[in-house]
Amino acid sequence: MVNILELKGDIWSYEDYLELPSDGKTYQIIGGELHMVPAPGTYHQKVSRNLGFILWDYVKKINWGEVYYAPTDVVFSSTDIVQPDIIGISKDRLGIVKEKGIFGTPDLVIEIISSTTRAIDTKLKKVLYERYGAKEYLLVYPEEKKLEVYLLRQGRYTLRGVYLKDQEIELVSIPGLIIDLKEVF
Repeated sequence: MVNILELKGDIWSYEDYLELPSDGKTYQIIGGELHMVPAPGTYHQKVSRNLGFILWDYVKKINWGEVYYAPTDVVFSSTDIVQPDIIGISKDRLGIVKEKGIFGTPDLVIEIISSTTRAIDTKLKKVLYERYGAKEYLLVYPEEKKLEVYLLRQGRYTLRGVYLKDQEIELVSIPGLIIDLKEVF
């Protein structure tokens, strides 16, 4: 069997992405460059589950839109395909949701940081989400039990705040949602 990873040239595309093997790794393409990371650890997944349940419970109650979880592809362009940990899409923008993934920019993007994804999530993906206009970007640090919230203002992310496990945050992208971080960590 031919290994596509050995054959591919410099620029990766969505078409190349669709040919990648199902081998348990997470593949993402940012700026045409392929990035591979191993499956997340159990504490990462626990934090993701807790936060996801809180979001979905509230979103469903107020009929705001949809919440999706990794591994769900978000396709910004043919050379920018990522799998955020949690994605929120308001009901007036649900047209970007297709069978094979999200083809457009979510309102809310959440990345849960691990040692293997820190540089990608805090640098590359932050720039990517900013460029494509995600309104709110959350970086969750499970080991430090903290969360950073970035809001898009005039095309640039500004840090709204850093929140610790004994605090609450109110999201801007999902009106009225207050998250007690003790329930997340």
